[in-house]
Parts: sequence; structure tokens; C-alpha cells
Amino acid sequence: MPIYEFLCENCCCQFEELVLTPTDPPPKCPGCQSEAVKKIMSAGAIRPKGIATGAGGFKAPACKPAGGG
Repeated sequence: MPIYEFLCENCCCQFEELVLTPTDPPPKCPGCQSEAVKKIMSAGAIRPKGIATGAGGFKAPACKPAGGG
């Protein structure tokens, strides 16, 4: 049972959720209860030997709330 990362397209909340089956509907956002969430690529938990662990890692894109113009 994998844990997936999701991003709310309404409030930009990023959260993790345990998904029992791939056919389950996406969860609601815990912040605003919106159903407009999408699964996002998460950073790997295992680092191959020789990969630097300093600055320069994954940075999430800036997000503006929907309807904020």
C-alpha cells in the first residue's frame, strides 16, 4: 500500500495519503476539503551512492490559489 503525494489545485496544500488501491478516487484536500487535487511526483526516499546531499535538492513550484488573479 503506497503513500502518494497530492497537491490541491484550489489552496496549494501539499499532502500525503495512503492509497489502498490504484482505482480509489483521489482524497479531498485536508486544508480546504476541495476535490480538485492531483497526484504529484515525490522525491525518492533512497539516495544512490555519490549523490550530493547539500543544497540544490527538489523545490516545489510556486502556486497561486485559484481565483486569486
